[in-house]
Amino acid sequence: MHDKLEAISNRFYDLEEQMSDPKVVNDTARFSKVHKEYKDLQPIVAAFKTLKQYESELAGAKEMLNEGDEELRVMAKAEITSLQEEIEKLETEIKELLIPKDPEDSKDIILEIRSGTGGDEASIFAGDLLRMYTRFFEKQGWKTELIYENQGAVGGYNKVVLEVTGDDVYGKMKFESGTHRVQRVPKTEAQGRVHTSAATVVAVPKLELDDVNINKADLRVDTFRASGAGGQHVNKTESGVRFTHIPTGIVSESTESRSQHKNREIAMGRLLSKIQEAQVQLHNEGIAAQRKSIVGSGDRSEKIRTYNFPQNRLTDHRINLTLYNLDVIMDGYIEDIIEKLRVADNAEKMKGQSVYV
Repeated sequence: MHDKLEAISNRFYDLEEQMSDPKVVNDTARFSKVHKEYKDLQPIVAAFKTLKQYESELAGAKEMLNEGDEELRVMAKAEITSLQEEIEKLETEIKELLIPKDPEDSKDIILEIRSGTGGDEASIFAGDLLRMYTRFFEKQGWKTELIYENQGAVGGYNKVVLEVTGDDVYGKMKFESGTHRVQRVPKTEAQGRVHTSAATVVAVPKLELDDVNINKADLRVDTFRASGAGGQHVNKTESGVRFTHIPTGIVSESTESRSQHKNREIAMGRLLSKIQEAQVQLHNEGIAAQRKSIVGSGDRSEKIRTYNFPQNRLTDHRINLTLYNLDVIMDGYIEDIIEKLRVADNAEKMKGQSVYV
């Protein structure tokens, strides 16, 4: 591992020099790329520096064992034990840092929340999830833009779509994709009985054309008049956008926004996701079926979490996590849950399993 860490350190200091090079500084795209790699390597290099310091101190403590002074030997033994524990802990942290990052973790996302089974209560719960996420986004310093909303009959949303931008948005929000189940007494329930409803959450990374191996010439774009909810505007202008990837026949469209420009962005993102998924599947043909990640596949039919309001309890079924502070969690404090999912995901990766979220 030391050889790998030395190579990473050398690369880190090379990037540091590049960021002082006027040619790099004046090339915005190149500087951005160099700076991102530099920033990614920074915690690894810092941890390696500390590791070398601990190892040097350990070697010194072991030399003290040869001293004739008994008091010094006792002190050395205690220091050796302490340093060995610190080194073991730090090596584990470094192994986690060395796990290849999902290249999409740094991307912004399109977040979609839909009401599921449960009628009006499901729509209200979808609204509660939106509020929870919005407050979480505020704490992260992320920006949001409402793309589409279809409100429920008695509150909440049948469907709501947001664009979320910031640092490592997909890296955190990818763990939220799936079916969220709620157990509580609905406001519309006169008998006071607990009902079970559900809402689905999908977090999709915003992809750019350069992220996927396709030729612009292979794309056909059509605009059309959107139909359905949205008032007169969508029926009078060609705001709907449809992309077709001619070689594969893959089609993607969007009518969510009144803006054709925004619909173009959404439709393109969906198309790129579909094409990328198809390319990944093709690449993995012949490889044994991957074991399902403990953090779930993001399939909408998969129950990932239960929110039990009468017991103030949240259960994440993927990692058998149970918390009894649901009221706090619904206020946007979900960082701890996401961190536990990330740690569990990394633990699976360290076992050598292929994990895909």
